[in-house]
Amino acid sequence: MANLTFSMENYLEAVYELSLGGSGARVSDIAARLDVSKASVNSAMNALHQRGLVTNEKYREIYLTEEGLNVAKVTAEKHHVLQTLLHQVMGVDEAQAFQDACAMEHVISQQSTDKIRSFLADKGIDVM
Repeated sequence: MANLTFSMENYLEAVYELSLGGSGARVSDIAARLDVSKASVNSAMNALHQRGLVTNEKYREIYLTEEGLNVAKVTAEKHHVLQTLLHQVMGVDEAQAFQDACAMEHVISQQSTDKIRSFLADKGIDVM
């Protein structure tokens, strides 16, 4: 989906990773993960709900819609590929690699991500 801000993609990625166990994500968990206030999370979830990317009912867990899940998976994949490259291949400190990958995931093309994934696979490095 076009016209998502970096922040919106980060919120979708957080919901995705927090709900991998099958349950939804709680506002408090998203806030803690992204180091933002609950009010910021509520505002972002309302905006994402209006775009059809999450289900957001007051006092309920937040779930990704099918479209939201697709966007979140792509963002998370880019993050993991970049973090793996930076940390395991280039030797960047793990915390710094995480932070840098978080910034880069929003601007890298899918083609470049695929090439990096192939490069890592050729070196026997599994991304996920």
